Amino acid sequence: MKYFVLLGDGMADLPVSELIDRTPLEAAFKPCADRIAGSSLCGMVRTIPSGMEPGSGPANMAVMGFDPSVYYTGRSPIEAVSLGIDMRPEDVVFRCNLVTLARPYEGADYNEFRMEDYSAGEITTAEAAELIRTLDLECSTESIRFYPGRSYRHCMVWRNGPQDCALTPPHDISGKVIANHLPEGDKADVLRRLMIRSEQVLREHPVNIRRRESGKRTADSIWLWGQGTRPQLPSFRSVYGKSGAVISAVDLVFGIGRLIGLDILEVPGATGTLNTDYTGKANAAIRAFESGTEFVYLHVEAPDECGHQGDRFGKVQAIERIDKDILGPVIDWLEMNKTLTGEGYRVLFLPDHPTPVDIRTHTDEPVPFLLFDCNKSVGNGANAYNETEAAKTGLVFESGPALLSYLMRVG
Repeated sequence: MKYFVLLGDGMADLPVSELIDRTPLEAAFKPCADRIAGSSLCGMVRTIPSGMEPGSGPANMAVMGFDPSVYYTGRSPIEAVSLGIDMRPEDVVFRCNLVTLARPYEGADYNEFRMEDYSAGEITTAEAAELIRTLDLECSTESIRFYPGRSYRHCMVWRNGPQDCALTPPHDISGKVIANHLPEGDKADVLRRLMIRSEQVLREHPVNIRRRESGKRTADSIWLWGQGTRPQLPSFRSVYGKSGAVISAVDLVFGIGRLIGLDILEVPGATGTLNTDYTGKANAAIRAFESGTEFVYLHVEAPDECGHQGDRFGKVQAIERIDKDILGPVIDWLEMNKTLTGEGYRVLFLPDHPTPVDIRTHTDEPVPFLLFDCNKSVGNGANAYNETEAAKTGLVFESGPALLSYLMRVG
């Protein structure tokens, strides 16, 4: 049996006026998902445990089958695992975004700046690496170091650093003045000084000069958030008895995969944006199945990025590309493999959390799922795959691990 989990990050939404009061999932042309919905088990699943922030970290961990209320210690240490950063038990890891800040007037104080872009104009990984290397030279200490990741997503490791500080994700304050969202709590003064110093270091960096001259948004500062220590998880095989692989463009998802012993499959053209290589991801999944892998978890970041940017039409486009270039081709291959070998398959298609385009941040509502079993029709009343059709079935899984266990062990 093959198991394929396709996750559209932040794909769930609310009705949008520009989409004729439909959600992006309702508005998108997705013939593959809608075709199989009628014979699939559809419903809603709560991916975020009560009391937890609705982040992609706990949500993806839950969908992969592990309870984040037990295992989740923060976003950044998971990303650090993906980057191969050596962490000691006393190390606290922070997500270190490169961000674009708007200066209201010349000579304005740092706290008067406005969060213009949490992704620094989707800065390239190569450009970002130059900036992070410079910051490590200029701002690191015996206990604080900076490590490059992908695009705008990086890590800062602080030996014996603070965990009890209040930090705000930058994508939650797009367009807002940063004064009320700067670090608070234990050693917040050190974090603030680092952020202010980073703006001074980066302002006239050659990378930013080139980006400014090209009309691109500059990486004006770091933004620190998502702190935590290294988590300890059991392996996927020990819990579910299957070999597995993960495909993504996001260190967070790769980090969870590494922690549970999944193979990490990188796709060169996978960017984590709307313009990612959808076909390349589908081909990577097919190659994994061909090589004998039993479980493939394929994560697509694009819908979430569009949600944070308030790009309703981009989000529709991302969903359509997922259906056309990933879901359809992978199911076609799985069906062909079944014809040739007799091996069955199951497909689970869902988001990790909503990222409504009108709110531009994550929410913790249940999300719609579709579970297709090639060997039997398990339809329960949905006529298409979207929030409305899934909710009307009345089926609700109370956790991601409960749904993943059902996928892996049912029938």
